[in-house]
Amino acid sequence: MPQIPLHYVDLRTFCYATEDEKRVEEAMRTFLPDGDDDEPFEIERVESEGHYGDRILVLSARVEKANDVRHVLSRLADLESFDDVIDELDERVTENTELFLRLDKQAAFEGDVRLGDGITFRGKVEAYPAKKEKAVENARDVLERLREQD
Repeated sequence: MPQIPLHYVDLRTFCYATEDEKRVEEAMRTFLPDGDDDEPFEIERVESEGHYGDRILVLSARVEKANDVRHVLSRLADLESFDDVIDELDERVTENTELFLRLDKQAAFEGDVRLGDGITFRGKVEAYPAKKEKAVENARDVLERLREQD
């Protein structure tokens, strides 16, 4: 894939008090590149508190380098419903040229890629001018190229 029309990809998930932090991190790493020099890709952790005082850990990562964004997108190509995602781009791309997907955290822990709940994918789509229609067109182009590579 020669050019990636995404400025960056943000991945975010929550680790609730009832979940194992290492397993939640492993689920998120299903989508992340390996990192540099034997260092795993950095995941930011922010501790928060739920309504009843329970601990909630917010795990997030921003992927900005083109090769790393390609890696994340290549994982999305494993979606069984990949064609549906392409068909739904009008609903998945915002007026701010952001592509949103919700990914299944439990499936990701098992190494599978499925739409569902648990991990939020937000990709900032390049669009000049910065209009939704142009962003949808660019997102469709990159996703269709991914589909053809499979």
